[in-house]
Amino acid sequence: MPRGGKRNLKGRSRQFTSVEELESQRRQEAEFRRTQNDDSSDGDDSDSDDGSKPVIDVHNPNRVTQKTKKVSELEDVGSEPVQLSRREKEEIARQQSARRYQQLHAEGKTDEARADLARLAIVRKQREEAAKKREAEKKEKEARAQAVKEASLNAIKSKGGGKKRH
Repeated sequence: MPRGGKRNLKGRSRQFTSVEELESQRRQEAEFRRTQNDDSSDGDDSDSDDGSKPVIDVHNPNRVTQKTKKVSELEDVGSEPVQLSRREKEEIARQQSARRYQQLHAEGKTDEARADLARLAIVRKQREEAAKKREAEKKEKEARAQAVKEASLNAIKSKGGGKKRH
């Protein structure tokens, strides 16, 4: 015998079941089914609607049957105080403190909010000064351009202003 306990079936003679034997097995199974159906139909009519019956009735202590509850019972269940674990209580407290801090921050009552507002005021002031400076430079540039234009017109007028035809 080879290693591992596996046998080599090659070269062995094959065994076939005869047709008569197969027919007799089929008839026995059909008869057995017929007797089973007759027994189940003669028995209790209180089986489920689909006609299936459990093969083995076993009492499972872990199996929980679904019970229908009334609305009044459901309200009673919800009214009981829920006991929270330490971690859940800490998580709720952490969320509440974060919410409280964000509210104070939005109102400008925290140190960080005051620093942010001061920084924003400085930036606003710098932007306003830069805008005024740009506006002043723009006006100055326009004034220079106007002065150059007037100077060139005055120069043309002083030279004679062009040829006059008689």
